[in-house]
Amino acid sequence: MKIATYNVNGINGRLPVLLRWLSEAAPDIVCLQELKAPEDKFPETAIRDAGYDAVWHGQSQWNGVAILSRVGEIHETRRGLPGDPDDTQSRYIEAAVAGVLVAGLYLPNGNPRPGPKFDFKLRWFERLHDHLASLVDLDAPVVVAGDFNVMPTDLDVYAPERWLDDALFAPEVKEAYRHLLEQGWSDALREMHPDETIYTFWKYWRGAFGRNAGLRIDHILLNAKARSRLEWAQVDTAPRGWEKTSDHAPVWIKLADKPVRKARQSRAANQSA
Repeated sequence: MKIATYNVNGINGRLPVLLRWLSEAAPDIVCLQELKAPEDKFPETAIRDAGYDAVWHGQSQWNGVAILSRVGEIHETRRGLPGDPDDTQSRYIEAAVAGVLVAGLYLPNGNPRPGPKFDFKLRWFERLHDHLASLVDLDAPVVVAGDFNVMPTDLDVYAPERWLDDALFAPEVKEAYRHLLEQGWSDALREMHPDETIYTFWKYWRGAFGRNAGLRIDHILLNAKARSRLEWAQVDTAPRGWEKTSDHAPVWIKLADKPVRKARQSRAANQSA
């Protein structure tokens, strides 16, 4: 099963790019962010014509998240994080699809820092931590995918010294991300590329993509059940080079039907015996 996350930066304006990528990459399940479209403007017909069912949580002009599936019915389990009844921003959606619980999120940017937006980001991170604590130990694969708006380490940003004052690279934000991993989640890209310079976002200006001056802010986290089935994780950089494209690139993982890591460990133990 191929599961992807993609910040489309405006689903209607980038719809040709999204449809081309769906056709070429053929992901089974996709989490989308930054729809920038209200509920009634989601391009449901075009998405269904491409072979995907969809659930979405829209918002006019800003935010917006969706889950697409071509491998079975989407059973929505939650939209919006618990913990703040006054939070009306469309940033979280969760559903069961083909035996996997999938959570799609668009975490607040938080700039300028310090300020109310940064405080909101930290509170949102706390609510995310509290909610994911209820999912991490489920006896089923759980995949949490989206734009986290955080570069976890210096390896995840092309020029760390230039980002010291930015909310995406703030110590409190990096600590909040580490706190999630300590809860029991695995960072799929780092699981497969522990020491590689790998980015998911490049600004539009100053030739950032051509220079590979990027950031890794789009992440896929796995609970133990999902991690045991992880075969590969990668960034699909090709769409970032297309015309009228998003400033993000899709990130995807491949999960096997059965655990693969235990099997590898067993084979290694037998070989060493």
